[in-house]
Amino acid sequence: MGSVAGDAVRLAYPPVRRDESVVDSYHGAQIPDPYRWLEDPDSEETKEFVAAQAELAESVLAGCADREGLRREVTRLFDHPRHAAPFRRGDKYFHFHNSGLQAQSVLYVQDDLEAEAEVLLDPNTLSKDGTVALSTYSISEDGKYIAYGLSESGSDWITIRVMHIADRQDMPDKLSWVKFSSISWTHDGKGFFYGRYPAPGVEMDAGTETNINLNHQIYYHILGSDQSEDILCWKDPENPKHSLGASVTEDGKYIILGTYDGCDPVNKLYYCEISSLPHGLEGFRETKEMLPFVKLIDNFDAQYQVVANDGDEFTFLTNKNAPKNKLVRVNIKKPEVWTDVLSEHERDVLESADAVNGNQLVVCYMSDVKHTLQIRDLITGNLLHQLPLEIGSVSEISCRREDKEVFIGFTSFLSPGIIYRCNLASTIPEMKTFREISVPGFDRTSFEVKQIFVPSKDGTKIPMFIMSKKAIELDGSHPTLLYGYGGFNISITPSFSVSRLVLCKNMGSVVCIANIRGGGEYGEEWHKAGALAKKQNCFDDFIACAEQLISSGYTSNKKICIEGGSNGGLLIAACINQRPDLFGCALAHVGVMDMLRFHKFTIGHAWTTDYGCSDKEEEFGWLINIDLLAVVEL
Repeated sequence: MGSVAGDAVRLAYPPVRRDESVVDSYHGAQIPDPYRWLEDPDSEETKEFVAAQAELAESVLAGCADREGLRREVTRLFDHPRHAAPFRRGDKYFHFHNSGLQAQSVLYVQDDLEAEAEVLLDPNTLSKDGTVALSTYSISEDGKYIAYGLSESGSDWITIRVMHIADRQDMPDKLSWVKFSSISWTHDGKGFFYGRYPAPGVEMDAGTETNINLNHQIYYHILGSDQSEDILCWKDPENPKHSLGASVTEDGKYIILGTYDGCDPVNKLYYCEISSLPHGLEGFRETKEMLPFVKLIDNFDAQYQVVANDGDEFTFLTNKNAPKNKLVRVNIKKPEVWTDVLSEHERDVLESADAVNGNQLVVCYMSDVKHTLQIRDLITGNLLHQLPLEIGSVSEISCRREDKEVFIGFTSFLSPGIIYRCNLASTIPEMKTFREISVPGFDRTSFEVKQIFVPSKDGTKIPMFIMSKKAIELDGSHPTLLYGYGGFNISITPSFSVSRLVLCKNMGSVVCIANIRGGGEYGEEWHKAGALAKKQNCFDDFIACAEQLISSGYTSNKKICIEGGSNGGLLIAACINQRPDLFGCALAHVGVMDMLRFHKFTIGHAWTTDYGCSDKEEEFGWLINIDLLAVVEL
């Protein structure tokens, strides 16, 4: 580690007593782990450790003369209104809005887009410190009810409640032990599907426990009933680590069940025709039987996402024999014949396809980490129109198949956010600004953004964005923040950040995003090139980007700070262990640090699809080379 980071670790870790040391045996290797007590967040040792870390951080930050000035500047620039794209349910429109410094965005409802918006759900009123968040929600087809999931203090566990929209009154419905779940209403408005885990046999505080999450299940909740009466729709006890998701098709005819093994972009796909159930969904409350799902895809060789259906004819977005994705069509009652609707692009990644205006599609491609938008024919896949878009990211697309217009959210490094309203009823689509976010005091013309391609250790070209003030001198003097992620097929596309702009504006800093392998920037092949036995590529790519910034004169090794969170936290910690000479500072947020034991806690087992698992001898060999707790004392 670099000297500052290394001293911080040595100072903050309490001394290890011999009787506290733990030795694990992995395939004949003896691995000491003197800090095993950190696996229990409620242990006295862990509490003391956290307190020591906080005390150390405050003592260092107290010496920063610019701290309060930066805080004021960040607060000033953050204090601007932000809007999300509107969407329609029943005869009403809904949208999220944040007035500026609200901890949580507020959900509004209005009769039409010109009418006055009224508050429907304000999570900020549910806690004094703004730590209760709206994690998931779904509004019934007729717009009468909203089912919404709340989480506390960043927990993955949520509690689902139901509100009657007309009078803003909560109903008695309360669903617990829900995690990693969407909410999907049946079109009759009688209830919704959701995913949950079995309630634990002993009382515990959901959110601080570290127990492994097993046996995800799909339930149907009938409005107004107690959770104990919910209908168990599907479970898979033979595969307790699998996760499940259920959704109702846009025409209300089918329930689509997805089964997922870890975090790989693959899934099984089953369906159930609601109208074929002789006594409806309610009939299963009496029989206690699971729904008669029909298996359409029963292996994990590819990913399938429903785009649209006309009765039994389904259009899917898939990576089956197409690592950059394509659109295919099949009659689910005659699954022998699959046809391509839109073939895989030679270079660009097909990120999404949304049905709109009857038989049209809004198609979003990613080309060198920048989004492009097209209107295509749903039936043939033929290109109809290319929509004008600046260099940046499509943050959201809001439409339904019956709509003649689509709302498109856009952002970039220098654009706080624009919502476009695109009218598809005319011969040529009309793309107009519906709302644009403005940040007082921000002048985009003072900054510039470049994209360069950096050769990694094996010669692979790695895209990297560089944002700075215009015409800076490349004399190696600039503090530089380099951010990366590189995992789970997740792409890091251009986005607006007040805090990073403050660094550029007030500190003369350079801010960089490295689109390293492991992400989804160039499709599934790019993802796999940074996973499992090839995880080292992620670290090599990131190190190469840092070296390029230094050799190009942007910064020096003493002035470069690297940052990442979760899988990106692993990236940062691995890089400071492998190249302590290269970085002056490292910010590793909530990183996956113990590569030998992460799979034993909560949902960690799902991450083995990207990392591997130390229980397997070959994969243990990969992981021990990057295990961070094992080398932290070296």
